[in-house]
Amino acid sequence: MASKGRGERVQVGGHTLQLTNLDKVLYPASGTTKADVLGYYAAVAEWMLPHVEGRPATRKRWVNGVDGEVFFEKNLPDSAPDWVARHEIEHKDHANVYPLVNDLATLTWLAQVAALEVHVPQWRFGPRGAQRNPDRLVLDLDPGEGVGLAECVEVAQLLRPLLDGMGLELVPVTSGSKGVHLYARLDGNQTSAQVSDVAHELARAVEADHPDLVLSTMGKADRRGKVLLDWSQNNGNKTTVAPYSLRGRERPTVAMPRTWRELASKQLRQLEYTEVLSRLRRRGDPLADVSSGTPVPSARWSSEGREAIPRRQRRGSEASSDDEHDDMRNTESPEHDPSHDGDGAGEAREGRDRLAKYRSMRDASKTAEPVPAAAPPTSDGRSFVIQEHHASRLHWDFRLEHDGVLVSWALPKGEPDDPGTNHLAVMTEDHPLEYGTFEGTIAKGEYGAGEVTIWDSGTYDVEKWRDGKEVIAVLHGEQRGTRRIALIHTGHGGGKADQNWLIHRMADDPAEGGSPRGERRKRGRTVVGNSGTASRSGGRSPGDPGRASSRGGTEQELSTLDPVSPMLAVAGTAADVDDGWAIEMKWDGIRAIAVVQGDRVTLTSRNGHDLTPAYPELQVLADQVESEGGAVLDGEVVAVDESGRPDFGLLQTRMGLTKPREVEQAAKAAPIRYLLFDVLHAEGHSLLRKSYDERREVLERIVTSEGPIDVPVAFDGDLEEAMRTSQRLRLEGVVAKRRDVTYSAGRRSRSWIKLKHHATQEVVIAGWRPGNGRRASGVGSLLMGVPGDEGLVYVGRVGTGFRDRDLDELLTEFGKVGRKTSPLVGVPAADARDAHWITPSRVGEVSFAEWTSTGRLRQPSWRGWRPDKSPDDVVRES
Repeated sequence: MASKGRGERVQVGGHTLQLTNLDKVLYPASGTTKADVLGYYAAVAEWMLPHVEGRPATRKRWVNGVDGEVFFEKNLPDSAPDWVARHEIEHKDHANVYPLVNDLATLTWLAQVAALEVHVPQWRFGPRGAQRNPDRLVLDLDPGEGVGLAECVEVAQLLRPLLDGMGLELVPVTSGSKGVHLYARLDGNQTSAQVSDVAHELARAVEADHPDLVLSTMGKADRRGKVLLDWSQNNGNKTTVAPYSLRGRERPTVAMPRTWRELASKQLRQLEYTEVLSRLRRRGDPLADVSSGTPVPSARWSSEGREAIPRRQRRGSEASSDDEHDDMRNTESPEHDPSHDGDGAGEAREGRDRLAKYRSMRDASKTAEPVPAAAPPTSDGRSFVIQEHHASRLHWDFRLEHDGVLVSWALPKGEPDDPGTNHLAVMTEDHPLEYGTFEGTIAKGEYGAGEVTIWDSGTYDVEKWRDGKEVIAVLHGEQRGTRRIALIHTGHGGGKADQNWLIHRMADDPAEGGSPRGERRKRGRTVVGNSGTASRSGGRSPGDPGRASSRGGTEQELSTLDPVSPMLAVAGTAADVDDGWAIEMKWDGIRAIAVVQGDRVTLTSRNGHDLTPAYPELQVLADQVESEGGAVLDGEVVAVDESGRPDFGLLQTRMGLTKPREVEQAAKAAPIRYLLFDVLHAEGHSLLRKSYDERREVLERIVTSEGPIDVPVAFDGDLEEAMRTSQRLRLEGVVAKRRDVTYSAGRRSRSWIKLKHHATQEVVIAGWRPGNGRRASGVGSLLMGVPGDEGLVYVGRVGTGFRDRDLDELLTEFGKVGRKTSPLVGVPAADARDAHWITPSRVGEVSFAEWTSTGRLRQPSWRGWRPDKSPDDVVRES
């Protein structure tokens, strides 16, 4: 561009500029000259200009280098070239004329006058100088004394899922100074004041959840050890250093857009200008979409107080389905417009709106189906749904969640239940994830008109997915059990035939002992029959509604009795339950599977531990079960207080005891009862495929309630009365169970819904922090985690609900399982600073007020250990 001589006249974008003092050193520490600065801005202009053009530019100038005085300029000086674009802004008592950095010539002029830093607001001028609404949101993470870039990254990672839940995608920028800026693209429908209000509430919420790490108020004097989450950058009168701007620091660092992968690197640091261009040429601009100028979907947020910070949207199981074709006149292929045929698994979809065809076929004002306005985000969920669709001809809609949508097929004859029979599957358009829970009537005259109900739903394991060719998956159905299916594309010849596939019911994999490949048998605890593991598939075939699904034979009789991994409930609300459900009390104890054979009773916990020695009084069960060939029963062991009420704290005194003398002594103070609510094998047959009502009839018939054994009454669909009764008895809550479902051994199912009066959560203990005062040398609080996609995710610490004796005992135990590194993901620096880490092998239970927006337990209180459960059993409760 120019040599390092005294000066040079150059042509830039049709304008003439006089460049002077090119050899002046502006950064003494690195020897960087004005010529270097001019060269950098010329080279980076194509990436920088989209982020600054149309915005009033405030400049910071170091005419004598960064070791000299800095000049802060807003108003455009009279010496500025007249070709520099500008607009005036009226202030209360004066007006300023600001330059707009719209081209390389203006950027070059700024570098010539040593305006090393360019600062701009989050809004642009309109064509006539009007101030538009902001088109981006910025959060500035500024570390205080004692913290640095690592803590800023920690806060950024806390914010990312929150903004994602608001429909905003954050892009990080290392500021070139000490901290990190986070940018998100907006649609321009909110004013600066509204955006600023939401950013302020967001900052307050994060500060409330992480007071040891985050500050939201700039006026607080003591910022030591904390990161200031500066939300004020969104004020219409505030500016932020522009992306790719140099900084007036000791060395020539840059406000550099980064990827989240870069941000997670342990070697993360602020970059200098010499490192910028090679990265841009290799990777492009991570921030490009924020300033692209193309339409952006509206964000899901408002400025109405704290409610402006929404929960992350549920994905996966909240999808639903109509059907893509409204007519089934041809049994070989549903009738529909070929132009609407689904992309499904057939074409590359990157960068495309995969729901465009779906929306084009539906009028949101006329159909009850979900019709999302925006393109779907990508996802890695594994939900499936099969919907029974009574359109002009009955058929079934088969949908698998894949990359943010439900890839869909129509099954004219339903899902086959015999490996020897294949059925036609016609691929249709992708459906939104929200369709996965859709049931209802599609109005007459609308596409797919008719009644839609869910026939089966759940999750699936993918074994193979070749777009447009083949899908093999193991379905874990909540209503119909587990089975393995294959979808194979057979279309040829163009037209509708290109959408024709076959769906095939695959035989059990002998290598897995008869269980479907892809389904890992939980700790080997299954019901074993003559030829391997008993099938868990239940219900009726959609192609043959009157025939029980048996996978190639009648239900196998059991030759031996082994414990079954119990079916598990999920948290829910009254809205999940209707008249087709039975209601049972939720007992505050530990789950136990009982196997009764002859005069012997064995008890097994949910995680496969032998509980038999701990509860010898339950051997009477053998005399109270009338079932030739024995029985396998499911229930809860509870300890009862003097009033007969279950007391989990009292039960703790009996957990883990095996020596007869200790058990006998504890039994005097903590009598137990075994409350039975299900039967899985009786009278020589497995009952896993029987409905709840059928199993309940057998349970009440074969068990005599007497002494410590009881079969508590089930309410007949009256949830409100059951909840009142549960509260009156001071119980945990209730469990609602669908009457028509089979027993999904070893799986968590929405066919069983638990409703609690108070929130509780199982947690994995991964460390501890010292206490204060007299507890300074002992355990003050426990650090808790819950398994997640990225590992054991930190959910907070608990320090209440303990007795001093408990904490003293813990200190001794923890000394045996200590480790040097944290087993948790996402621990704030303030909590990790004095933490002692342990092997995360023990499960406890806490009560708590609520989940915070950042995934922490608010006001947790210790309830006790759960030796009946393993860390892998722990899931986050809603």
